[in-house]
Amino acid sequence: MSKQNWFLALGAFAAGAALIVGYAEISSRTATPTPRVAAAITPAPVETRTPPTSRAELQMSYAPIVKQVTPSVVNVYATTISQNSRSPFVGDPFFRRFFGDGPFMDSRPRTSQSLGSGVIVDAAGVVLTNHHVIEGATDIRISTTDGQEYPVDLVLDDPKTDLAVLKVRDPKGTSFPALQFADSDQLEVGDLVLAIGNPFGVGQTVTSGIVSALARTGVESDNYEFFIQTDAAINPGNSGGALVDIEGRLIGINTAIVSRSGGSVGIGFAIPANMAKLVAETGIAGGALVRPWFGARLQSVTTDLADSLGLGHARGALISDIAPGGPAEKTGFRDGDVILSVDGFAIEQPSAFDFRLATKPVGATAEIEYFRGGKSEKKVVSLEAPPQAGAPVTVSGNTRFSGTTVETITPAVAQELGLSYTAKGVLVRTVERDSPADDMGLRAGDLILNLNGRDIADAETFGKVANDRPRSWRVVLQRGGRIFRAEVGG
Repeated sequence: MSKQNWFLALGAFAAGAALIVGYAEISSRTATPTPRVAAAITPAPVETRTPPTSRAELQMSYAPIVKQVTPSVVNVYATTISQNSRSPFVGDPFFRRFFGDGPFMDSRPRTSQSLGSGVIVDAAGVVLTNHHVIEGATDIRISTTDGQEYPVDLVLDDPKTDLAVLKVRDPKGTSFPALQFADSDQLEVGDLVLAIGNPFGVGQTVTSGIVSALARTGVESDNYEFFIQTDAAINPGNSGGALVDIEGRLIGINTAIVSRSGGSVGIGFAIPANMAKLVAETGIAGGALVRPWFGARLQSVTTDLADSLGLGHARGALISDIAPGGPAEKTGFRDGDVILSVDGFAIEQPSAFDFRLATKPVGATAEIEYFRGGKSEKKVVSLEAPPQAGAPVTVSGNTRFSGTTVETITPAVAQELGLSYTAKGVLVRTVERDSPADDMGLRAGDLILNLNGRDIADAETFGKVANDRPRSWRVVLQRGGRIFRAEVGG
């Protein structure tokens, strides 16, 4: 077969079975192809191309966005002083006799430093980071991309969202480059994102990815889980860093990963910008963070519940209990109502409802769509602050309860603790280390119900009774859902 016939055969094969049949009619000695085959190998017109006229045409790149946003992302250094000793026998004279005061028995305070990231959100030097980055810190500093280091003050700490607001202590007239917040409700799965931070302390690093999912829950134990999930690499040290869109706007604060090794496996989570913006603005204004309280317990809607209610499929948040006199009761909600949306945003589970309310200010209103009796209806709720019951009471002086800080159990506190709305007693918020109360065994989270036969209805009553001087104390408290009774010396 001639060289030309080989080329004809290849062209015919690419064109399909019909052309192969045409090729079979050609003699191996014939150099002229049939018109049928010739049509199959007619060369296409040459495309006219011109060289790139700009860098943007030469190379698609995130570099312009990175240059724009990276000066707004800082490193956060948090120093913590630990009182833990290396040995549990530090105070035992027998062991000191043999080991002395060497390293094994060293009980001096120790300092440790954690490293995270932060985002400048105001030109005056306001930085947003994670609560867990600065938790327990005695000294916090930031460093910017130009190598400058600044001491900062903690102006707002919000463990419920795992966010904290820092402020440069002495900006000396410096105007800091601040990132603009985006509306995180406009995000869609598949949108391109960049994650910026300082992973493993190697230095500022940028990774790219997409929005993998929205409204993720079950990631952390805070009360407002509604995370953005991304496959942009997030590692230890990225916490508090920025998740930005392709316009360079802040869409989230990186906060957590799912990992078995400690490194990124493509499952990272960020706190949505709409929540972060509320916390940042409160910190900038210097106010206290007060969130609306609905006054009802919610639970997920299972498939069985949805079938029994005639809901069609499992969605929404079922009201299972209502606080007497709370906003939900005053608006006319009932046990068994299923909340479907808030201000037009669909509610698939209780955490979504909590998030929607938490991003709205006290004094505003919310339109809530709910399902009752086989049909959906709407109500407008006035958003109120949780009920207050006076300031916490701290006990000091010569008493067994010295070092205890308690607060009255209001319906809002009862909901926080998973108690009945009618629960009585006082909640132990904090216990000073090595105080008489600590020595007695009290713990934060205990509920003190009765002292020496007297019911404790509020923090003020506890403060008065705790300063008595009896020979002994009969204490009734609740811990972990169980009631304990104990008698200790006065």
